[in-house]
Amino acid sequence: MENLKNIQPVEDFNWDSYEMGETYGDVSKDDLVKTYDETLNTVKDKEVVMGTVTAMNKREVVVNIGFKSDGVVSMAEFRYNPDLKIGDEVEVYIENQEDKKGQLILSHKKARATRSWDRVNEALEKDEIIKGYIKCRTKGGMIVDVFGIEAFLPGSQIDVKPIRDYDVFVGKTMEFKIVKINQEFKNVVVSHKALIEAELEAQKKDIISKLEKGQVLEGTVKNITSYGVFIDLGGVDGLIHITDLSWGRVSHPEEIVQLDQKINVVILDFDDEKKRIALGLKQLTPHPWDALDTNLKVGDKVKGKVVVMADYGAFIEIAPGVEGLIHVSEMSWTQHLRSAQDFMKVGDEIEAVILTLDRDERKMSLGIKQLKADPWEDIESRFPVGSRHTAKVRNFTNFGVFVEIEEGVDGLIHISDLSWTKKIKHPSEFTQIGAEIEVQVLEIDKENRRLSLGHKQLEENPWDVFETIFTVGSIHEGTIIEVLDKGAVVSLPYGVEGFATPKHLVKEDGSQAAVDEKLQFKVIEFNKEAKRIILSHSRIFEDEQKGAKKDAPAGDKKPAARRNKNEESSAMVTGPVEKTTLGDIEELAALKEKLSGK
Repeated sequence: MENLKNIQPVEDFNWDSYEMGETYGDVSKDDLVKTYDETLNTVKDKEVVMGTVTAMNKREVVVNIGFKSDGVVSMAEFRYNPDLKIGDEVEVYIENQEDKKGQLILSHKKARATRSWDRVNEALEKDEIIKGYIKCRTKGGMIVDVFGIEAFLPGSQIDVKPIRDYDVFVGKTMEFKIVKINQEFKNVVVSHKALIEAELEAQKKDIISKLEKGQVLEGTVKNITSYGVFIDLGGVDGLIHITDLSWGRVSHPEEIVQLDQKINVVILDFDDEKKRIALGLKQLTPHPWDALDTNLKVGDKVKGKVVVMADYGAFIEIAPGVEGLIHVSEMSWTQHLRSAQDFMKVGDEIEAVILTLDRDERKMSLGIKQLKADPWEDIESRFPVGSRHTAKVRNFTNFGVFVEIEEGVDGLIHISDLSWTKKIKHPSEFTQIGAEIEVQVLEIDKENRRLSLGHKQLEENPWDVFETIFTVGSIHEGTIIEVLDKGAVVSLPYGVEGFATPKHLVKEDGSQAAVDEKLQFKVIEFNKEAKRIILSHSRIFEDEQKGAKKDAPAGDKKPAARRNKNEESSAMVTGPVEKTTLGDIEELAALKEKLSGK
């Protein structure tokens, strides 16, 4: 009541106008309307204006554009901006100033679309960071709503690390940089990776500036390849080469680490310019060689597993990270080097003898042939001179045949010791590789681990018998088996061969004897040491024409004295060789016995 007493009446209030219903006083109604209109923005349909968010709920956003009424925009048009709040300024497109209900109709989506292309180009020029809503997946990447334009986000530009599940990004609002615009086709390419790289670049410089060799850091396995493992050190990547994962043999890095695994690594080396960091894992544990039994020495036997095979040998792991090499020459006493695969394979458990051991160089050589006795230790007692054995043909040379009597015991049969009767040009004419052959030990060279062997020595020298049969002047039936420039090779009885020069191959009718002709031949020279028999067919009828007796004694030297000695003595017995048969030897033995009886 006291407050009411203090109220004083307005002196100039027009009570008459008030009673008549005119409450505006001296100010006209039109003036008041004009004054109110001046406080409102003048807007037109189909234009873009800025407004302020005054209210919002899950479905709608109320925007004040300074018009006489507020407009309502669907919340779906702001899904690209989850941080929208009351008081934010947004651009809207005026679709209609008043609908049937007198409501102002606005659209944020159309406003963005109207100005989107200009905004996109502006963002590219200014290298601006923008927000976008990832709508869905597509081939090779994602579709992103940027200013109402559908932009392409390549899969490689989502993150700096490989993406395993693209679907987790659908429906997210993220920051991007525009990296490419195709003005002709209105295509836009964005990148989120570019933002991360910019941040990582600063982190990398900071991390690399603090790196030191030997420093131990914690990292996360980022990627696994066949040659190594990439580790994320918190903004900078390093590589653990497969050889630095473990002291032992590693077939694939997945045997040691797994993706996203956190591990400690040591810095082995780094390059400031190229920002390459070499890391190690095995270096965090002591080297297995340092833990090797100090009592282990040359001559000791060890067991291990074959981990690597090569033609020249095998690597044996006797402890994790400790390997020794068995050279193929240490796998067998044999002198014939074979491939190491003939003796063992990867995964085999074997026993071996330590041949060399260098702890400083961390090298070890092993042998398995040393587990067997050296066959040359008692060679004189097991293969004495004169003993006979069965050997296997291993190799040929122009001068003989290499054979193996047993593993590690080799010998050579000289070409001259293959046959008593045949002139052999090459050993392949007499035998073949892999065939068995009877031999007799002629000489032992223990120092060079070689035996001198013979094959013909297994039979008695038939030339002792031939000397009594093929006497000079004696006549024998022979077959021409080969014709050469200097004459022909003639096959005689008992497997022996003779030689006749061209002038001694003239037949009685003046024609020349040909291959495979069977004729009578007279011995005009016999040389036991050179194993040479010189023959003549012409001499037979020449002697007859001169009145010589057909059955002249074998010791008659006159025909031989009349021939051209220089020409005939120079001829050598050559031609194809046939191995002396057991039948030939038996005939010779019978003949020798018959002669001895006489």
